[in-house]
Amino acid sequence: MRRRHRLRHLALISAILLPWAAMTAAASLPIVIAHRGASGYLPEHTLPAKAMAHAMGADFIEQDVVLTRDGVPVVLHDIHLDATTDVATRFPDRARADGRYYAIDFSLEEIRSLRAQERLGSDGQAVYPGRFPAHTGNFRVPTLAEEIDLISGLDHSRQRRTGLYIELKGPRFHRNEGQDIALRVLEVLREKGYERRTGQVFLQCFDDATLRYLRHDLQTPLPLIQLIADPGWGEDSAVDYAFLQTAAGLDEVARYADGIGPWLEQIYLGRDASGEPLLSDLVALAHARGLQVHPYTFRSDALPEGIESFTALLDLFLNQVGVDGLFTDFPDLAREFLQDRRQYRTQQ
Repeated sequence: MRRRHRLRHLALISAILLPWAAMTAAASLPIVIAHRGASGYLPEHTLPAKAMAHAMGADFIEQDVVLTRDGVPVVLHDIHLDATTDVATRFPDRARADGRYYAIDFSLEEIRSLRAQERLGSDGQAVYPGRFPAHTGNFRVPTLAEEIDLISGLDHSRQRRTGLYIELKGPRFHRNEGQDIALRVLEVLREKGYERRTGQVFLQCFDDATLRYLRHDLQTPLPLIQLIADPGWGEDSAVDYAFLQTAAGLDEVARYADGIGPWLEQIYLGRDASGEPLLSDLVALAHARGLQVHPYTFRSDALPEGIESFTALLDLFLNQVGVDGLFTDFPDLAREFLQDRRQYRTQQ
């Protein structure tokens, strides 16, 4: 009887520990973040692009968020509408003095009437000509709530647990327009039951003041990611991005955030005279302070200079540099790379 009781006790311990061990092993793998969805194949931030990313096995799916005139969070990369919708055709007289069409000048109903499309450059041509044909399809700009419903529904039907990776776009711009984008986003997350899912939601922003506001004033428990831009991009923040890449800067980031999202070329700096990759110490500095590192953006059709293939790019960052995850327009390729790596290690 004692032996039988002991075996039953051991079986119970195994039943508890084995799933935990499996989850821990899975969590230790780098995460694949679908950048604006499966945007290498379908127009960015459309629901079909998000559904495709889900089917491709992305761990997290990104949502860039801006607000409409009536304060509704919609999923759109820019505070402007002209690069990814037909707004100039639908509302030709609604541009501001700078010639741009701002989402915050339009109601949700008006934005719902627009057709979303592949991203166009200032010349009116597709930024990535090999992707989904521009000016075609019947795509729309979704609200954040609609996208969460889609991902949650797919998680249910496909028995998965996919994360949200939300960026607050232009928070200082929104504040100047009388809107609090951080508060609006948290309201939607609360409505959808995601406001405390710390393992399933990241909040990211280029503006350090907004991240501090989220952490200290709004007291969100969700992990926060400090995005790091190139200073020449003119992101909506007063932060010194060069300082954020130093030990002192990362000490400060660690006071309010859980990780950093650098541009991949702030880690990979090119090649030296002998052809070896030149790497910054940003990842090591961040890891030493307990910060996760999720660089952007990995594109098979826009490789950094000196990188011969997408596989070589993934190998450099995942196997050599050791980042904790990455943003990619091609989540299927990153997932396949990680699966091949897992199989290789299992066979060793």
